[in-house]
Amino acid sequence: MVLALVLFQVWRSPQYLRTDRWGLQIVRAFCLLGTTIFNFLAVRYLQLAETMSIMFAAPFVITALAGPFLGEWAGIRRWAAIVVGFIGVLVVTRPGLGGLHWAVVYSLAAMTFYAVYALLTRKLAATESSAGMLIISGVVAAVAMAPVGISVWQEPNGLWEWTLLIATGALGGGGHFLFILAHRMAPAPVLAPLIYIQIVWMIVLGYLIFDDVPIVTTLLGASIVVASGLYILYREQVKAA
Repeated sequence: MVLALVLFQVWRSPQYLRTDRWGLQIVRAFCLLGTTIFNFLAVRYLQLAETMSIMFAAPFVITALAGPFLGEWAGIRRWAAIVVGFIGVLVVTRPGLGGLHWAVVYSLAAMTFYAVYALLTRKLAATESSAGMLIISGVVAAVAMAPVGISVWQEPNGLWEWTLLIATGALGGGGHFLFILAHRMAPAPVLAPLIYIQIVWMIVLGYLIFDDVPIVTTLLGASIVVASGLYILYREQVKAA
């Protein structure tokens, strides 16, 4: 929130906070907050592979709802590419086949909030300021979480932890801003499957930072994910032509 306020100098450009759609703006902000909260709750009880597998079901929800809510209907080829991409995610994560933990409800809630957040971002991006959407979502979440955050506040241990926390906020804010810009330019069903590319970054960064050497199934699944994403982009170019 602080980064967005300073970057766009809201005190000099109050027009960023002007909107005729405050209701949708606030709902969108709470959806972003909801997906973050429920994801944190989920990883306290579930394996990362399980939470990832459920979160990566979001493109199905987004693609299904984009038609009736946004008028952006996905064709059979795009649906097929989404399914193939999800299969690639399952190859990487290999979720357990045992009984489901009750905390899977947290992951389902996080995924649902994310899907609604993506749809509202696409809907609002057509008429609202990108900077304003970023600022409003940050302010609403910060105000909503302040009482809880202050009550359990613990001082970060040294400059390095402060740096990591600030970097997390800066990278998160930058990612959300690019997310808004993307939805201003492309339909939600086209962008939804690109979340699968996170698998590739997890593999690369896991190797570079933690020396985690990917196994064969990880590389195979990531290749399927990348192929699925590239096919969707190819289909969009064909349709545009």
